[in-house]
Amino acid sequence: MDIILNGHKYQTDFETCRQLAEKLEFENPVIIQNGWQISDDSKLKNKDEIFIIEKGKYPEKNQLEAMLSARHTPKVHDKIKNAKVGIAGLGGLGSNIAANLARTGVGTLVLADYDIVEPSNLNRQNYFISHLGMLKTEATAQLIKQMNPYVNIEIHSEKITEENASKIFGNCSVVAEAFDNPEAKAMLVGTVLSECENTKIVCGSGMAGYSSSNKIKTRKVSDRLFICGDEKNSAKQGWGLMAPRVCICAGHQANMILRLLLGITDV
Repeated sequence: MDIILNGHKYQTDFETCRQLAEKLEFENPVIIQNGWQISDDSKLKNKDEIFIIEKGKYPEKNQLEAMLSARHTPKVHDKIKNAKVGIAGLGGLGSNIAANLARTGVGTLVLADYDIVEPSNLNRQNYFISHLGMLKTEATAQLIKQMNPYVNIEIHSEKITEENASKIFGNCSVVAEAFDNPEAKAMLVGTVLSECENTKIVCGSGMAGYSSSNKIKTRKVSDRLFICGDEKNSAKQGWGLMAPRVCICAGHQANMILRLLLGITDV
């Protein structure tokens, strides 16, 4: 029978996927049949598309995409791999949002921040000691390449202002607002909504301390504006920003961005 094996035409007389993998001497393989990762053996059929990927080895681009597609379902992955998402600010929210979206397989990420990684960031931001002193844009790009080397990354190591926000994010489907300054938040939201007519924005507001996780919500303000957080708990003396709630809020933002990329606008 004729199949497609790891992106190439292949003829085989084997009856099952496992028999094929064993014949080709794949040890402990991941097998994807027609976009679905199989756990038990499965019969081969003419025209099947098969990916056999050896665990622990660096996958080629089409193999990694097949794995992502198998996890997300093909139609979901096809949409997100062609998407472009901006992340404004790469602190506790933005650095974790970037990691989530990279692992999800978003095709292009636009990273904007002018700051460097410093020791106080390590309690909640997605950086390591080795990143101290690096620009957050460069550190985040480095980490993304370790998670998904096939994500396209655009870096803007500059302060976002009314003058440059639309130039940086104008071609993005969605922007994640991840600033810690209220004035900067308001500026970005106003600029994106007024100057980037096809761009939606997902903001973070209220994730400090260690209050209940369940207080963090996603709220729809309009068809283009969404707010994640408890909208109450800001950082103050004796009530700082800590990894668990910051990451929960970042997860809300990343998930809402994914939903928007898939055309889902309810919360």
